[in-house]
Amino acid sequence: MVRIDRIGSEGDGIARLPDGTPLYLPLTLPGESVTARPLQSRGDGWHAFAETIADASPARVEPPCRHFGRCGGCVLQHWRDAEYRTWKSGLLSYALRQAGFTPPDPLDFVPGLPGERRRIDFAVRRTAGRIILGLHEQRSAEVIDLTDCLVLHPTLMALMEPLRALLQGLRAVRREASVVINLLDSGPDMLLRTDAALTLEDRTALTNFARDHGLPRVSQVVGNDVPETIGLLRPPTMALSGIAVRPPPAAFLQATAEGERAIVDGVLRGMPGKITSKTRIAELYAGCGTLTFALAGVVRVAAFEGDAATHAALKQAINQGGVAGRIEAFQRDLARQPLSAKELGAFAAVVLDPPHAGAAAQIGQIAASGIPTVVYVSCNPATLSRDARVLNGAGYKLVAATAIDQFLWSARLESVCVFRRG
Repeated sequence: MVRIDRIGSEGDGIARLPDGTPLYLPLTLPGESVTARPLQSRGDGWHAFAETIADASPARVEPPCRHFGRCGGCVLQHWRDAEYRTWKSGLLSYALRQAGFTPPDPLDFVPGLPGERRRIDFAVRRTAGRIILGLHEQRSAEVIDLTDCLVLHPTLMALMEPLRALLQGLRAVRREASVVINLLDSGPDMLLRTDAALTLEDRTALTNFARDHGLPRVSQVVGNDVPETIGLLRPPTMALSGIAVRPPPAAFLQATAEGERAIVDGVLRGMPGKITSKTRIAELYAGCGTLTFALAGVVRVAAFEGDAATHAALKQAINQGGVAGRIEAFQRDLARQPLSAKELGAFAAVVLDPPHAGAAAQIGQIAASGIPTVVYVSCNPATLSRDARVLNGAGYKLVAATAIDQFLWSARLESVCVFRRG
């Protein structure tokens, strides 16, 4: 019997053996006593299974989803909202303390709600002649056959059964595939990744599916090839701060509309106090322009993005949106060619929204530049902490931090942190 001390960064309960070895136990809560069966080594300890739970936490609730416990999409539905939200905001507080900063108390927190998720990446398996469509089991390659999902936007939920029927008849899906859908303003934009080439009948079926279910575009790719548009019924568009953007298939977009608004608001609040319409800022990892067009309403923006297709979508939106005088867009791989401290010296602030791996190659140049304001948008508290430690060493102070729960009931957390120097 072991006692759960806390919930770790991946959403597992953490207990310790008598010798101090940590046990990581999914689906447990702080204060619970459990009989644990170690399953496999994990880092400095063991991933384990809770065979029985004694003294269940008063914060334990009945999970609302019948797939919970197997599906790897949600890991904390069994925790009462108040405790769950305190833990979620605590991920950001802990990351900042580890970087040497004192986080605000209380920390700004934007909660997530069911039915908000507008992006999904389904796994597909063909087994014994039938299609399994869903998400992976926790720490497994097995796929849970989902019939419903509480976090998904209703428009995407409504596609699940028709999509399953479509995939059943596609010859291009031999053993496995994946489906990424972004819910744009113009409708669900779908990219199908298959393990074989499409037949003529497959192409017809995909085009008919798009027409029947209101998809503006359906695309397909085999392996790592460039996606091919199979059916284009109307422009696939998303308005970002009033500017129409045509994202490439499976483009990175913020997972919820409310999360996007919170991120944009946090970034704009982090702008330097003394700015004019001629003030220039650098935006790194700009994507399709989620922050770019909002920033262009108050400052001039030099936007840097490494992915060619995403950069092209950003450039097109700038030109067609009539904001070319406010925004310059550059294609640049910041992992291989980060902006130098000298280049950054021309700007009043830098805004960065790096991928999950953070901005290890870029953050040192930002710190060395002495740029007065750094606004860091993060999707990973661990890499935020690593990068923020560099800013701390260069004399930056934390002036604002907001935790944003775009991924409800998961261990993932978005945040916006504002650092100033001088």
